[in-house]
Amino acid sequence: MSATQAHARPTAVAKQMSTLDRFLAIWILLAMGLGLLLGRFVPGLNEALDAVKIGSISVPIAVGLLVMMYPVLAKVRYDETGRVTRDKRLIVLSLILNWAVGPALMFALAWLLLPDLPEYRTGLIIVGLARCIAMVFIWNDLARGDREVAAVLVAINSVFQVIAFSALGWFYLQVLPGWLGLPTTSADFSFWAIFVSVLVFLGIPLLAGFLSRSIGEKVKGRDWYEGEFLPRIGPWALYGLLFTIVLLFSFQGEAIINQPLDVARIALPLLAYFTMMWLGSLLLARAVGLDYARATSVAFTAAGNNFELAIAVAIGTFGITSGQALAGVVGPLIEVPVLVGLVYVSLWLGPKLFKGDPSVPIR
Repeated sequence: MSATQAHARPTAVAKQMSTLDRFLAIWILLAMGLGLLLGRFVPGLNEALDAVKIGSISVPIAVGLLVMMYPVLAKVRYDETGRVTRDKRLIVLSLILNWAVGPALMFALAWLLLPDLPEYRTGLIIVGLARCIAMVFIWNDLARGDREVAAVLVAINSVFQVIAFSALGWFYLQVLPGWLGLPTTSADFSFWAIFVSVLVFLGIPLLAGFLSRSIGEKVKGRDWYEGEFLPRIGPWALYGLLFTIVLLFSFQGEAIINQPLDVARIALPLLAYFTMMWLGSLLLARAVGLDYARATSVAFTAAGNNFELAIAVAIGTFGITSGQALAGVVGPLIEVPVLVGLVYVSLWLGPKLFKGDPSVPIR
């Protein structure tokens, strides 16, 4: 990526969504609060929302996520993804962080901080196994990471998720605790549920984004596509994000409000996990020689989690009122504000860690 491209991109994004971008933290807090209030004080809302399903997929949440992901994936320059796959340092580092470090760190934090709460502990371990394939695009875009890198890393994570999720769940819930002399947990993960989650939440918006760019550039040209079309659809990514947050928090609003101490206990390992994964990944990416844009993409991809998959697996395996399901719902309660905060940390820290790097955004 040239210095001109790197500098022009954040300016364009800021111009497209300046109001939303500037007050993003406020909108997210309001969406979280609205969701909690709706879930607590609107009788029958959760049951009505939960009834609209296709298999284990909540249709309202699916709509919100698809609206959120499509504009970001439509911005990806798919003809440039080849340069990402040629960078072996980046691919290997991301795989290690996502599939070795991330699950192991969540396992350690869950056992260290929740030794007396087995249901919540199991729920957190499931969250740690579900690598991010959705909201990472939002955080990466806001922090001016490399869109093409994020798209490739999420695609790789999706393949590994389908292949490895069940095996890792068996390892971290039964094998490793047994080796360490700790209580084990039985869990039966549906391969089909994992595959459908990846297909719906990544496959559909990825295909739509690819076709939009391919057809739009072929018919109207790149200048029109990036100068007129993308600015029109750009704000819908954050509209979809806010809509999804309202729905997520409405589903367990009553449980969250009625069990504040339990939520606080679950929140502590999550807060430590997101912060440690993001900062550690950013520093490791810098240490192996990645620039700001790529390091940022690696960091947010490693720190985020696929909350929809984690919640679906927890509910399908242990039930909607289980402690495991509550732990899954608390995941985005902590992840969303923490990663929004880390977006601002990234923009502040980038010029200090990556001095002279042309991919560092101009603020």
